[in-house]
Order: sequence, then structure tokens, then C-alpha cells
Amino acid sequence: MTKIFRPVIVLFAALTVMTGVVYPVVVTAVAHAAFASQANGSLIEKNGKPVGSELLGQQFDAPGYFWGRISATSPNPYNPQSSGASNLGPTNPALADEVKGRISALHDADPTNTAPIPVDLVTSSGSGLDPEISPAAAAYQIDRVAKARKLSHNDVDALVQRATSGRQFGILGEARVNVLKLNLALDELKPAS
Repeated sequence: MTKIFRPVIVLFAALTVMTGVVYPVVVTAVAHAAFASQANGSLIEKNGKPVGSELLGQQFDAPGYFWGRISATSPNPYNPQSSGASNLGPTNPALADEVKGRISALHDADPTNTAPIPVDLVTSSGSGLDPEISPAAAAYQIDRVAKARKLSHNDVDALVQRATSGRQFGILGEARVNVLKLNLALDELKPAS
């Protein structure tokens, strides 16, 4: 009987060590060596301290900052531990109320802006933590941010242009603007008062 179980136990132990210890250690070491930033959460630092991750949205609601997409996480907005979509369908009154509330907040923050509001400013993403907005959503907010910071429209527009990333490999996805990076660049140009 031990002749049968001994090889099974030895094989089980060897595979456990290989797949449960050696493989994860090697993959982690290679990731840290080759992709240090990504392996550490793609953190963005300011003055040597982490201020966020370029992969997770944060809440910005002051007039002098660009606003990102609505967070669908609950009970706390932009909580990565409860990432997920709201699952509200187009006929759900709660979705309509959420969109109306965001439209109202955008109009209250910039009452003179009569441009159509880009859809990504009034809807949440699938994860509820989207760190990026479309160039159209950033352009919609330029006047409000410029007025709040007492900057020219052209200066803020130039920042948006520099912060805009094109399609990945030139063909995948859409152009996008990372809100945290844009707001940090804005603070470098002229700190919020």
C-alpha cells in the first residue's frame, strides 16, 4: 500500500512547492524587475509621497479641478474594495436620477456652459473606478477650470492636449485623459486657491 501512496504524496508535495511557492516567487521577481511601476500599483507620487494610482479614479468636485466619471461603488464613492458597476438599466429611474443629478452639478459649477455634456461625465464606468475621461469631457470642463484658477483658456487647453493619450498601438480603444495626472499637472502650473 505504501508503494502506491508514496509516489503520489511525493509528487503532490513537489507540485505544491513548484506551483505554490517557486512559480509565484519567480513571477513576482520578474514583474518587479521588468515592470516595477506596474507591479507596485502604478502609483503616482508628488513630493515623494503617493497621491494615487493612475489606474484608479479619485473624487474631484472642486470647480478648479477636472472631474472624472461618476463612481458606482457604494457605500463610499471611489472605493476600490467594492469595485463594480451599478447594473442600472436604461429604464431604471435610479439611473435617470443619477444622470440628472450629475447634469445639475455640472450646470451649477459652470452655468454659462451651454455645450452638450459628454456622456462619460454623467454615467459611471463598468468598474466604477475609471481613472480616465474622453478628450471631449475634458474640453467641456476647460472654461470652468480656467475661471476657477484664473488661467487662460489656452493654457488649460494646452495642458489637456499634453495629457491626452491616443489609442493604444494606434488602433485599440479611444483617446483618453487621465484625470489625476491632468489635475496634478494643473496644480504644478498654478495651485488651487
